[in-house]
Amino acid sequence: MFENLKYEIKVVKENDPAARSGFEIYFLYNGFKAIRAYRRAHKLYLKGHYFLARWISERAKRRTGIEIHPGATIGKGLFIDHGTGVVIGETAVIGDNCVIYQGVTLGGTGKDTGKRHPTLGNNVMVGAGAKILGPFRVGNNVKIAAGAVVLNEIPDDATAVGVPARVVRLAGKAVNREKLDQTHFADPVSQEICKLNARIDALEKLLEEK
Repeated sequence: MFENLKYEIKVVKENDPAARSGFEIYFLYNGFKAIRAYRRAHKLYLKGHYFLARWISERAKRRTGIEIHPGATIGKGLFIDHGTGVVIGETAVIGDNCVIYQGVTLGGTGKDTGKRHPTLGNNVMVGAGAKILGPFRVGNNVKIAAGAVVLNEIPDDATAVGVPARVVRLAGKAVNREKLDQTHFADPVSQEICKLNARIDALEKLLEEK
């Protein structure tokens, strides 16, 4: 257990330049607290102590603003940055060394039974406010842009942006940008609005000519 705590503190230090010490992370970081509570709750959940597991998770939600169902499966080294508004559903699976920012939802669509929530591979980064909804897989080394809504499977080594999300980088070959930093990427919604405005202008000119 002590080695696991040391590893998760190390992960926070590596991902958050504002983290000054392990002491600060242990006592003040909500994401770290939420994950520690989840680990306790998950053990109880696996043993069939569902009420106690949910009691721990609900208490952690009130204290941290992060909701992790004790039935979720989470690998080592998850870093939840800031964390307010993060929701992780019961059948969600998260691989090792993933990063999740505030406002992220790993949820269901309401149409599925059994496995209802997404599976994230290893080394996945999910940007602020992104929603991943449904029982599909997001591959290893994937980056999901802030605000994206992912409704379908994403392959390994991809970058996905937009609403609904689309892949703009795959296997190291960028379609739009070489690097994702949550802000510098093409917005497909804005692009479609521009196209529609151009078509409206063209139609208005045709009407004026007639």
